[in-house]
Amino acid sequence: MMRDLRTRLVGAAVLGSYPLLVVAALWPRPWLFLVFCVVSYAAEIAARRGARQLIDLLSQVHLGVTLRFVIREMTAVLLVARTVGPESPWFIALAAGLFLMHGMRAAQTWLAISYNRTLSRLPALTRNLDAVRIPAPPRDILVNYHGMRFLYLDVLPVGGAALGAVLGTGHQGAAGAAIALVLELAGALALLPHLRRVRPLRDASGVLKAVDERLSAYRPEVVLYFSGPNDSAYQATMWLRPLEGIDRRAVVVLRERDMLRMLGETSLPVVCIPSAADLMGFGALGTARVCLYPANVGKNIHMLRIRGLRGVFVGHGDSDKEASFNPFTKVYDEVWVAGQAGRDRYVRAQVGVRDENVYEVGRPQLSGVRTDGPGLPYRTVLYAPTWEGWTDDLFHTSIITMGPGIVRLLLAHSPELRVIYKPHPLTGYRNPAARRAHQRIHALLEGRELSRSMARHPAGTARPAARRPGGSVRPAAGDPAGTARSRRIGHQTVNGPKPSLYDCFNQADLLITDISSVVADFIASGKPYMVTNVSGMPERLFRERYPSSEAGYLLNEDLAELPVVLQALEHDAEDLLAGTRRKLKTYLLGPDLDAMTRFNDAVNGAYDRAPARGGGIR
Repeated sequence: MMRDLRTRLVGAAVLGSYPLLVVAALWPRPWLFLVFCVVSYAAEIAARRGARQLIDLLSQVHLGVTLRFVIREMTAVLLVARTVGPESPWFIALAAGLFLMHGMRAAQTWLAISYNRTLSRLPALTRNLDAVRIPAPPRDILVNYHGMRFLYLDVLPVGGAALGAVLGTGHQGAAGAAIALVLELAGALALLPHLRRVRPLRDASGVLKAVDERLSAYRPEVVLYFSGPNDSAYQATMWLRPLEGIDRRAVVVLRERDMLRMLGETSLPVVCIPSAADLMGFGALGTARVCLYPANVGKNIHMLRIRGLRGVFVGHGDSDKEASFNPFTKVYDEVWVAGQAGRDRYVRAQVGVRDENVYEVGRPQLSGVRTDGPGLPYRTVLYAPTWEGWTDDLFHTSIITMGPGIVRLLLAHSPELRVIYKPHPLTGYRNPAARRAHQRIHALLEGRELSRSMARHPAGTARPAARRPGGSVRPAAGDPAGTARSRRIGHQTVNGPKPSLYDCFNQADLLITDISSVVADFIASGKPYMVTNVSGMPERLFRERYPSSEAGYLLNEDLAELPVVLQALEHDAEDLLAGTRRKLKTYLLGPDLDAMTRFNDAVNGAYDRAPARGGGIR
């Protein structure tokens, strides 16, 4: 609500300042004009920073930013005409200067667009592969915002005109226009050498040939292929470390340019080839015999059409969600799952995946998950909900109906309880309600929604809702010996890739999550977890449908079970499901063997099963 009010105020300031400028110029009232100028510029800056919808709406009704700036410049010309007269040479100089300014700004913007277009149309981009050398970029102000920053240089002639009118002179506006014109000319000249340096990159065939030759020398044997929106980069990133440890030479192939910078750190060569035609004709992949797919996306078809490349679906986590037994998965030669549970899902689902094509390979990503707690003098609860899914049929997230309530109850339970909130990277991607709930949880952890009033537990017992000092979202580093235990422990909201989900596992004594791969991964720690029952399904049916919940404490929408589990956690009460978790761990993740060894053997096995490459398209 506060954000909407702010947007309305900014919109009123943007639209209202221009008529006021016209009135102040024609009256004329130089001091008022000067004040309205300050308001106008401030409103434009505020709108660009926090009211993008307003900016887009103004453009749709033909009141775009360039027109608005021209209107403000026109009012400055009117002010000079009304104060020193249209016959004044300063009036003529200001009008001519503004005209030349826009011409030079357009030239500088055209150069910036040409530079950006050269880079955005590269047929291939690389990391850790010295093939495409992109020269050092120009300063950000020269190439970003499509010339917007240079558009703001009109503050010099407009402000100068206002100041000249106040002082009763007239030359300040023309002087401001001259200075702005020189600065724009300098910006255009500064871009010329950069355009000359990137000119060789316009040769698309030459760039592709250079990348092809460099990667061919590497002779890749295994490909990790990935395509998707920026927020899904974690799905490929989780496989980078395991692939760095295998015997075979691996390469990462991406399809979206932005994904190249979103992908996590790796020592593997990374190639981005946006065009399907360029990909299917890319000869450097001719030595590879295995292709691993972390996600089911439409662009997978481009790689699947290459003959002799054994397609293996590795996914991005085993879970009881429908995504873990997608019918599309039958297009791959092999499907890799962590343990017996993954195999059984495909058998039950009957989506066309043949049992002999399913291989149990473990979860190499979990090698760093510890089985002990963080060792802090207070308990830590990790809330890691899944996202809302691509359709309502895949809706397993608790964040909308239960999320704020869970966090509110955790904060009210005890000042000695630490809370870590790690949402799914795609939270709010499809459903605005999920995005709003996510923002509410942020506000709770920052202390903006906590009050001194009583926060009532679902079971009916009331406790005072403790506040966090300062509203920081940074985690407490720990309570040294002798520190007062009564203070509020710090909380943490983790939105980016770091710390990773597995690092959060190691910081947690208890996990609260939804039906997702988080359950199967966390069970490697052996620590207790709670699974949300978003659908309100009877417990027996819920556990039958979602086997990974068997060793977890069930959390219904009324949250009545949460205080009970928290009390048991604080008092080190008997963990009734510990034995069940040990059994379930083997079922979900396979035997307790070295995960990297199993994964390496799986890659070698797939490589040996792949036919000799004959090339061509399927």
